[in-house]
Amino acid sequence: MRISALPSLLSAAALTLTFSVTASPVFAQAPAASNGYVQSSGGSVRSGSGTCVRTGYWTPQMATEECDPDLLPKKTPVTAPPPPPPAPAVQAPPPPPRPIVEKVSLRGDTLFDFDKSVVKPEGKAVLDKLVDQAKALNLEVIVAVGHADSVGTDAYNQKLSERRAAAVKAYLVSKGIAANRVYTEGKGEKSPVADNKTKEGRAKNRRVEIEVVGTRNLK
Repeated sequence: MRISALPSLLSAAALTLTFSVTASPVFAQAPAASNGYVQSSGGSVRSGSGTCVRTGYWTPQMATEECDPDLLPKKTPVTAPPPPPPAPAVQAPPPPPRPIVEKVSLRGDTLFDFDKSVVKPEGKAVLDKLVDQAKALNLEVIVAVGHADSVGTDAYNQKLSERRAAAVKAYLVSKGIAANRVYTEGKGEKSPVADNKTKEGRAKNRRVEIEVVGTRNLK
């Protein structure tokens, strides 16, 4: 090789060496994030004491929960509203009072003379007790049903039983029972309770059945 060519070779080597150094930097400076803290690929850069490294343009308004949680405004804890008070227990209404039915059967010879429809004094005493019982109730209805024995014709006994039931109603109304609460019926000789062939049986068949229906207030 000629000596005159040596400078050219050295220059080429120098240029190549210079190019290699420039293309391989020794270190890269960590970029600064827009949130005011120096960032690396692993997150915020921290100092030896463990605090985040702030940039030169950092302001308290840039504080983050990760680096400066004490500078952030305190969050008011959100509490759930208290549950509504329990609805008061609904009490079932008390059951309605059960109807009270009192039924008596009065012999005809107690209320009336034979073949009569005028109430006798001893019959009035019995009816007075019945009136006291009715007034102690919330009265719904009194039903008086007259009956007769088999002496006489069917038509006559039918009329006689109706008159006797009507006489009982008239007495009850005179003692303060509302007339529209008393119903009467005559069944003549159709519903015997004993044998009409005997005197005792006919006496049982001559009767007035009285049924009192009402309710009593519960205490």
